[in-house]
Amino acid sequence: MYQFLETTSTGSMLSLVLPMLVLVVFMYLIIYLPQKKQDKKDAAMRNSIEIGDEVTTIGGIVGRVSAIKEDTFVLETGSDRVKIRFRRSAIASVEKLDMGTSKDSKDSAKK
Repeated sequence: MYQFLETTSTGSMLSLVLPMLVLVVFMYLIIYLPQKKQDKKDAAMRNSIEIGDEVTTIGGIVGRVSAIKEDTFVLETGSDRVKIRFRRSAIASVEKLDMGTSKDSKDSAKK
């Protein structure tokens, strides 16, 4: 009879732990992996800025990049050419500077 009680307690322990493990795995797959993928994408975007790119910061300031250092960049805003220094982590979006490298401009340059 004693041995039967041990088996039952082990079975009930497994029935308590198994749903917790399933929940942890589910949370990992649904929350952590997509967030990690988005973080890599954001880091690549922030590292790809170049002088002349139009940048929007997380505070909503829009301007063109005029200088880049290790972890900061200088943003030139408005027609009065105000320059503000920001950290790279403050970038929300980047619009690349188009130097006329599109297919149509190459075709028109050849003619």
